[in-house]
Amino acid sequence: MLIQTRTVTVNSAFLEEIKLLNQELWKLLETLSLECTQRLADQESCTCFCIKLTRLRDQLTTHFSLEEAFGYLDGSIGIAPRLSDRADRLRLEHAELAERIAALVDFAWTLNDRQRLKQGFRGVVREFDGFHAQLRSHERKEQMLILQAYGDDIGCGD
Repeated sequence: MLIQTRTVTVNSAFLEEIKLLNQELWKLLETLSLECTQRLADQESCTCFCIKLTRLRDQLTTHFSLEEAFGYLDGSIGIAPRLSDRADRLRLEHAELAERIAALVDFAWTLNDRQRLKQGFRGVVREFDGFHAQLRSHERKEQMLILQAYGDDIGCGD
């Protein structure tokens, strides 16, 4: 019986470049984190918050697409299965994170459209904080994958 398995290569240099090019994404995330520590003053600030949250969703979608298309998922060559499995799990997390931020954006806009975002802001902040923690964890795991791949590439990953 022939069993075909798929492995994933890790292009660590390109993945690191993608991360460096996404400075606007990380700045937006920090801006939103700071705004979550403050109160929304009026309807205009509520709408501005929702717009920024929407921009975050869109930028993350692009970020994940770039990582998957040109980052650490480059094709099938034989590498250590532990890296392939980890890369696959991280790729699956992209969908989870994208769904979570999309749901948060929908929730915030729904509250905003009903002019209830100021009153429901704590719930939005709780969800944003949970999402942000999950994203930071995901990014740390990707960084660890990059470091592992660099170690393997230069031969000191023993």
